[in-house]
Amino acid sequence: MAPRTLTRAAVAGLAAVALLGSAACGSGFDDDESGTAQSSGPANLQILIGSSGDAETKAVQDAAAKWASSSGNQATVTPAQDLTQQLGQALAGGTPPDVFYVDAARFADYASVGALEPYGDKISNRDDFYESLRTTFTYDGKLYCAPKDFSTLALQINTDLWTKAGLTDADVPTNWDQLTTTARKIKAKGQVPLALGDTRDRMGVFLVQNGGWLLSEDGKQPTADTAENLAALTYVKSLVTEGLARFPKQLDAGWSGEAFGKGKAVMTIEGNWIKGALKNDFPNVKYKVVELPAGPKGKGTLSFTQCWGIAAKSKHKEQAIKFVEAMTAGEQQMAFATAFGVMPSRQSVRDQYTSAFPADKPFIDGAAYGQGPVNAPKMDSVLRDLEASLQGLANGDPKTILANFDKNAKAALGGS
Repeated sequence: MAPRTLTRAAVAGLAAVALLGSAACGSGFDDDESGTAQSSGPANLQILIGSSGDAETKAVQDAAAKWASSSGNQATVTPAQDLTQQLGQALAGGTPPDVFYVDAARFADYASVGALEPYGDKISNRDDFYESLRTTFTYDGKLYCAPKDFSTLALQINTDLWTKAGLTDADVPTNWDQLTTTARKIKAKGQVPLALGDTRDRMGVFLVQNGGWLLSEDGKQPTADTAENLAALTYVKSLVTEGLARFPKQLDAGWSGEAFGKGKAVMTIEGNWIKGALKNDFPNVKYKVVELPAGPKGKGTLSFTQCWGIAAKSKHKEQAIKFVEAMTAGEQQMAFATAFGVMPSRQSVRDQYTSAFPADKPFIDGAAYGQGPVNAPKMDSVLRDLEASLQGLANGDPKTILANFDKNAKAALGGS
């Protein structure tokens, strides 16, 4: 399974979010200020994280211990086995952790039922967070939580296979026409040009590059069935039907990064998590990263992020906010970047990050034009249907796929 895939916890998440939604109707989330006594003394904060591995767990635990020591509080960091399920159950049960990771794909579900404390305006220098990340964690006009870090998509090129195909730096595609031309050159040499994930988390970049997206900026209206999106999805279909792009399953791979690592495609579109995956599983692959080719309406990529959520029912909100302040300080974000490869969410450390990790510059450059995930509650079944349709794109009708999404999304949003 590809890292940072929005569907990665769908099965577990459905039960948890359904439980949360039904419980919230009578849980008192919305009248928390009058129902939860706040403690101003030393706190023992409970922090639940969705860790990518031992390196992340240790880094967060060490940072929490440092904050606790300097502030006189306690902070217990617990890595979840399944963050979506455990958090959903804790929120619905009325005993949530004080602070927790919130994935952008789940954010609206939690915010819409009043489970999150909207503390965003209380964070120092909030405008230092990239605007696209602030937008992702804004619901009904309120910035709910501080972006923790982020990832974006870029284009990876296997340099050995690139040379084998007779290509040079002049062939690196910077727009759709060049992508098609270069891909045809690669195919003519008997190689697969592009490994492309068959999900909205990968194909969605083409919608953004043509000025489209699935929902309106406020997340309240479906916007898939437009001329811009139709042209974009039609272009993606042309890549697939012409054999210029192949889905991972067509390349006997679980995700595009695996296909790329096995040398089954010359290029792929993945996020900065591919660096660790290739280092661990395919250490001999030589590659470089460039920004994605621009579309007719300009550059576009997708942004994947999490925030530090604070429970509306926490009795230690003041201390929790101070904890988040410490975790999102520039110095601490750089420490996390070094420890487990994430990109800082604060613009003020951008130059420091690119100096330390120059090869990742194309990823962080994407912050200026990145599109966050679908940001609306009750969209799980709608998005699953979209995913199924995209997997059949080679033989499907782009217009029908987009129109069906709008129909299903309108029904879901109308009932929210």
